[in-house]
Amino acid sequence: MRPLVRRACSSLSPKLHVRCHFREAHSFAAGAATTVQSSTRLNYVPPLTVPHLTAPTIEHSTQEKHVHEVHEELSKHGILKISLVSPDPESHYLRQLVLSLHERCRHQLPITHSASRGWFWDVRPESVSFQTDNHRARSETMDEFPWHTDCSYEEMPPRYFALHVLQHDRFGGGTLSAMNIQRLNQTLSPATQASLMRQEYGIRIPKEFVKDPAKQQITGNLMAIDEESQSCMIRFRRDLLTPLTERASKALEELDACFQTTGAAAQSDSPSTVHLTAAEFPAATIIMMDNRRWLHARNEINDPKRHLRRIRWDALPFPSNAETIGVE
Repeated sequence: MRPLVRRACSSLSPKLHVRCHFREAHSFAAGAATTVQSSTRLNYVPPLTVPHLTAPTIEHSTQEKHVHEVHEELSKHGILKISLVSPDPESHYLRQLVLSLHERCRHQLPITHSASRGWFWDVRPESVSFQTDNHRARSETMDEFPWHTDCSYEEMPPRYFALHVLQHDRFGGGTLSAMNIQRLNQTLSPATQASLMRQEYGIRIPKEFVKDPAKQQITGNLMAIDEESQSCMIRFRRDLLTPLTERASKALEELDACFQTTGAAAQSDSPSTVHLTAAEFPAATIIMMDNRRWLHARNEINDPKRHLRRIRWDALPFPSNAETIGVE
């Protein structure tokens, strides 16, 4: 099992330090206005943007330059949009790109979605035919998804996931929202940050993703720090969580309060979130995301024909480094 380390195939940019709190301005006589203006300018948080690449052909998924560009953007920003010039209904480009990231950049191979499915999972409304026996996955409904990361219930959650838009929502629904964890963490109290890094949370495994009937849940921490980059990471899906201590319960309450003000359904403006509408991510678009550095959510689907295809890869143990950062 390889350790959680930075990839060796490219030169990565230094971590971007984001200051999310505005310094208080103290108004003393004539210097008050200058103090306020200077403070606001120094602590301005720019809006989040999604980097964008174009894949002129399916064969670009094997070209070294293109593969390294994808890797570098994911390493630097943790999120990436790729536009396909031509339709690819079988997702050949995405499958080969992930294989190329494995071969050239040391990413781990994709994980299987369940005991009965392979690398790909179709995210679309289903009412009769489900992708796992006798269970309807949440992704097979038209419901809103609250903030979460994928596979938070796994001991080794995937580092990355990608969604290939085969048919976007033609009626204005299904907006994908993403929240930057580094910025979110800056809004939490030190006590909550510390509590989220303790192994004091039960995480239930959904029925449709149980691979071993004897294992129905895991216990662990929800946040961690990448020891090399010092970036903040999270695993989270609220409906699967049970706090095991009083301080864990209080930390979840504060986290819930943060999410209520940045809900995907409301598409509220926040320096930590970006909303990816169907107009910006139409059919023949791929969105790739670092599953530990970004939370994601969606509002309700309006179009029953909306169809995305998902793949997850680069599974690594979720760190438990509370002792190394002084959490008691």
